[in-house]
Order: sequence, then C-alpha cells, then structure tokens
Amino acid sequence: MNFDFSPVWEGWQALARGTGVTVGITACALLVGCTVGLLVGIGRLHPQRRALYALCTAYVAVFRGTPLLVQLFIWFFGLPQFGIMLPAFVCGVIGLGLYSGAYVSEIVRGAIQSIAHGQTMAAQSLGMTPAQAMWNIILPQAVVRMIPPLGNEFIALIKNSALVSLLTIHDLMHEGQKIISVSYRSLEVYLAIAVVYFVLTGTVTLILRHFEKRLGAGGLVR
Repeated sequence: MNFDFSPVWEGWQALARGTGVTVGITACALLVGCTVGLLVGIGRLHPQRRALYALCTAYVAVFRGTPLLVQLFIWFFGLPQFGIMLPAFVCGVIGLGLYSGAYVSEIVRGAIQSIAHGQTMAAQSLGMTPAQAMWNIILPQAVVRMIPPLGNEFIALIKNSALVSLLTIHDLMHEGQKIISVSYRSLEVYLAIAVVYFVLTGTVTLILRHFEKRLGAGGLVR
C-alpha cells in the first residue's frame, strides 16, 4: 500500500482552522460542564432537600444514561420543532457541556464527601455558615482531589467533541472529511486527525500533571 499525504499537506490550513474550532468548542463546553457539575454535585449532597435532590439525580441519570450523539441530535434537530433555532456551535457546546456536567457532578460529589465531616463542624464552630464552610474550607481541599478524575473527563471531552462534526460544525473532523471527499485518501487524513487529537490530549495531560505536582494531588492522570 502506498501512502500519499499530499492532500493533508495541501489542506493543513483547513485542518488548523478545524483544530481551532475543536479547541474553542471544547473550552466552552468545559466551562459549562464544570459550572453545571459543581452546582449539581453540591445539590446531590443534600437529600433532605427533596425537590433539589430529585432534580439533580434525574439530571445525572438522564444525561449519563443516554448516548451523547442522541443528545446532540435532540438539541440540533429537536429544538427547531418548538420554534427554538440555535446556531450549531451553541448546540454543540450545550450538548457536550451538559453531558460532561453529569460526570463532573459525580466527581465533585465524591471529592467533597471524601473530606472529613469534622472540618465542616470545626468551621461552623468558628462562626462560619454552612455555605462559608463549603466555599472557604471544604471546596479548596476537594479541588485538589478532583484533579486526576477531572483530567480524565477533560480528555474524554476533547475526543467526544469529534461528534459535533455531524451538526455541520466545521471542527477538525468536519474539515478532514471535506478533504477526504475530494482526495479519497481517507486513511492518510484520518491518521493526521488522530495525531492532532493525540497532541491535544497529550498537552492537556502534561498541564494537569503539572498542576497535580504544584497542588500536591495524589495519583496521576492517565
């Protein structure tokens, strides 16, 4: 078999633009996922607040129990039937962000629960409210323990972002498919795409390892 990477070299600018879109949509989805995950994770710590706990639990069950691709299609193809027209990029961010948020919420909940309850009691004995104890005492410690599993979730989010190409978003995968449609060199183009994703995930891994060492987090991101 003869390899011909000339279509990749000729289309490198398109692939670079697609990589930029992939990074952008992943970063936006990461912001959504972390925000939603933090709020839902904290909400699932209070079963005595039945309505809030039930809502958060239902969210996690639905978004973890259904395929990401189906969720993306619902946002992109389903909302217009209710008269809600959102740009493809926004649908991709919402879909990826809410899907990731369901997993982040469990990471947040587990990390907070791993902190000794005595620290909350000690903070309240000093006059702090439960909210103050959470934000000033518990969360800073929990964040350190969240880094390894959050790193794995961030890497998964980068790879899952390839699905947004099906929403006509001009990400890395979409640009690669356009090159394939005119060159018919699918293997070479997909190999190049795989290398770019590998570089992106490898960069994230190195950054997270650095933060782990700085913060003294246990374990390694793999």
